[in-house]
Amino acid sequence: MKLYSYYRSSAAYRVRIALNLKGIAYETAPVHLIKEGGHNKRPEFRAVNPQMRVPVLVTPAGNVLIQSLAIIEYLDETHPEPALLPKDPIDRANVRALAELIACDIHPLNNTSPLRYLKHAMGQEQSAIDAWYHHWVIVGFEALEALIAPGPYACGEQVTLADLCLVPQVNNARRLKVPLDKFPKILGVDRACLALAAFDRARPENQPDAE
Repeated sequence: MKLYSYYRSSAAYRVRIALNLKGIAYETAPVHLIKEGGHNKRPEFRAVNPQMRVPVLVTPAGNVLIQSLAIIEYLDETHPEPALLPKDPIDRANVRALAELIACDIHPLNNTSPLRYLKHAMGQEQSAIDAWYHHWVIVGFEALEALIAPGPYACGEQVTLADLCLVPQVNNARRLKVPLDKFPKILGVDRACLALAAFDRARPENQPDAE
């Protein structure tokens, strides 16, 4: 498989964890989202993904898949062990809810595109942009902290899709200096996950395009 990725992309980070957990070998195709206005905007990448975002997974059959949660569910369906979604419908809905709280509510507000828009189109100072970033992470993490089940992972004793979304978001929060002391359950899940080799290998600093 071929994964178009950027080492700091939390969405690509989620997919890297899934591939590692399932023992799927893949080739990394780096797409720098910052240099020269963003290599994702080049025509050759736009031809791969018209949305001009990572991750993109190309299957051995040549199928092009976009959007991290869709990719991870594809991997879970085609490589069912270890399962990232529980069999019980209620448990499955709860896992998806935590994953979407991060991937659909926190992450989109703090992604590269809206932050650039705030800076360049809206003329916001970096201090205001940082305050925006911190606000939406903290609001989301307050809800997540209340919803996390007894550990060690976000939804109990097994790693799930929720953990694949949580760890990259915590990494981003630390990089942007969001205060996290009031989120002990989130930090506990993050520690438990990063103790696993699949999560450790997926860290941004362990990627071939890391700077």
